Amino acid sequence: MFSHSSARIAGFLIALLGISAWADSETTASESQVIYLVRHAEKQGGAGGGLDPQLSQEGQLRAKQLAHVLGQVGIEAVYSTDYARTKETATPLAEQLNLPVQTYNPHKLKEFAQQLHEASQRVLVVGHSNTTPKLVALLGGDQGKPIRESDEYDRLYILIRDRGEVTTLLQRYGADSRVKKAGDSGRGKAIHKN
Repeated sequence: MFSHSSARIAGFLIALLGISAWADSETTASESQVIYLVRHAEKQGGAGGGLDPQLSQEGQLRAKQLAHVLGQVGIEAVYSTDYARTKETATPLAEQLNLPVQTYNPHKLKEFAQQLHEASQRVLVVGHSNTTPKLVALLGGDQGKPIRESDEYDRLYILIRDRGEVTTLLQRYGADSRVKKAGDSGRGKAIHKN
């Protein structure tokens, strides 16, 4: 049901969980945090989508893949904007972990970033193509290239905040939603550490 790349990223995240657990033993719990950020999955298009479209069938599958990939990393809180497509992306993982989907206002990202600084150790944030990179930057991470509005739904940012430093990892999950460029797999690279 899930692709080889999903299995690979799941293995990476499990390894990251082990490294993070080791880091937690070396520092106090309040000093270490991992924030996973994604854009919502594929939405219904055309006139049927309306102003607040739901996920397409492809998007529903991607949301399940996200739950599969992040289901064992110790997520303690799930956040989403108050739109159908973002909540539907967050819901499979939230239900699997028996957590509520907490909403945030995408027009108040600075305030939300401050809230995340004080949040649980491991959280998932589901946003949009324009708000997710901005939130990554507000949290001290590297947003990388802009998310392509038209077709990029598989970007997974992993921000590791530890002892005043932020490391940004960029991963992909589920089917590759981007148009491939020659020689660019775009899978699994560290973007930046500041």
